[in-house]
Amino acid sequence: MRIMDLLTDSREEREEPVGDLEPDVGVSRAARVRVLLAAALGPLLTGYAAIATLLALAVVTAGRGSFSGAGVLLAAAPGWLAAHQVRLGLGGHPLGVLPLLPTLGVVVLAARTASGAARRLGCRSARDAVPVLVTVTAAHALFGLAVALGARGSSVTADPVAAFAVPGLLAAAAAFAGVVRTCGLPEVLAERLDPLALRGLRAGALGLAVFLACGAAVFTVATAVSWTTVSGIFEPALGSSFGLFVLSVLYLPNAVTATLSFLTGPGFSIGDLHVGMFGYRGGAVPGVPLLGGLPEHHSAWWSALLVLPAATGVLIGWTLRKVDADPAQRIRAVAVAGAVVALGCVLLGTLAGGRLGDGPFDPVSVPVGVASVVAFCWIVIPGSFAAFFAGEHEPPAPPPEALEDNQAFEDAEAVDAEAASEAVEELEASEEDEEDEEGEEPEEVPEEEPAEDAEPGLDDEPETPEAVTGGTETCGDVEPDSGDR
Repeated sequence: MRIMDLLTDSREEREEPVGDLEPDVGVSRAARVRVLLAAALGPLLTGYAAIATLLALAVVTAGRGSFSGAGVLLAAAPGWLAAHQVRLGLGGHPLGVLPLLPTLGVVVLAARTASGAARRLGCRSARDAVPVLVTVTAAHALFGLAVALGARGSSVTADPVAAFAVPGLLAAAAAFAGVVRTCGLPEVLAERLDPLALRGLRAGALGLAVFLACGAAVFTVATAVSWTTVSGIFEPALGSSFGLFVLSVLYLPNAVTATLSFLTGPGFSIGDLHVGMFGYRGGAVPGVPLLGGLPEHHSAWWSALLVLPAATGVLIGWTLRKVDADPAQRIRAVAVAGAVVALGCVLLGTLAGGRLGDGPFDPVSVPVGVASVVAFCWIVIPGSFAAFFAGEHEPPAPPPEALEDNQAFEDAEAVDAEAASEAVEELEASEEDEEDEEGEEPEEVPEEEPAEDAEPGLDDEPETPEAVTGGTETCGDVEPDSGDR
């Protein structure tokens, strides 16, 4: 039996989960350096290679000029900056409308890389993941600065400060999102945040996703209806058509964001062209298949599309109808969800627009201020009505423990009230007695006179004849009545 116990104990010790160990246990210094180096260079090389491959494919299909590997690699450098939303200069003309699809790709790549590095290093908290965050952020920032400094004097330039800061911030946000779940931060945040606010944050993320889905659906329908115009934009040559197709795909999230702004009301602008739910101003449009579905004039039936954002707000209110028995608390959760949607609209609208040269198509803009306020109202107003009327209106019955505590509290209050009333009565009575004593004069107590007819006590002897005689003699001083009367 002793041998079996020893074998069992040793087996249990060997099967101890690795996750319960400290982060530094089992990971040597050389292994940590290799993991951090891979986290720094992995997203850079992968993203750069993907952009270079896409450019090489576009050059090969275009069939114009000879293919140069060195030229493609050099052209991929500003493409990497554009994928990280760094504004470029093309021959002195600003290019700020950058595609969002590559940006989403590099964000996902950095997040997955940071998550894998944190998992291999055994990070259990945000403090343990700081080296991973610093490594990924510094690598993107320094690489962007190197590309901007190396592009000086060429036809494509970038501001070194922006090339350093923007990729660094983007990589930091992506890396933090990647290590959040690995390090158990959602559980920590769930413990420290208000549960009602947490439900509001989740509902806000759902509302933003539904808004984007509605924008994508409207854009798809508009493109399908105008397919004749869209297909006419493509050139007969395969290379040119492929380039236009790739360009349209890369800018697809930008178009969905602009459609979302149109769907909620404010609309968007491309140079002189303005397309809004309640206003339209004509203007020139770039010859890109992505924009083939733009309308040529205003239509009265556009207002019927407002049912989509209104239905989104009702959906958010319906999902929050059971978060609390108090209607005011439910409305507070809806307000949190509206704030999340408004913040998302500001971020997407800022990234989707920008400068487009100095020609008739400049600038491309989404009114982020108005769009965010309108999006907030679309969530809060119908969502509050739905959460208020679809949820409970009477507070639930308290548990038995709460009833006992309330009863004990009420009994204590009753005892305290009774004691206080008795103290007040005693105080009033003492005050009345003092007033009586001050208002009345003390009575004189009369002195006691000996009673003449007092009966003899038990110890007195009976009267003797001498006593009676003595009494007569005592009265003898009084003059007797005269007999002549």
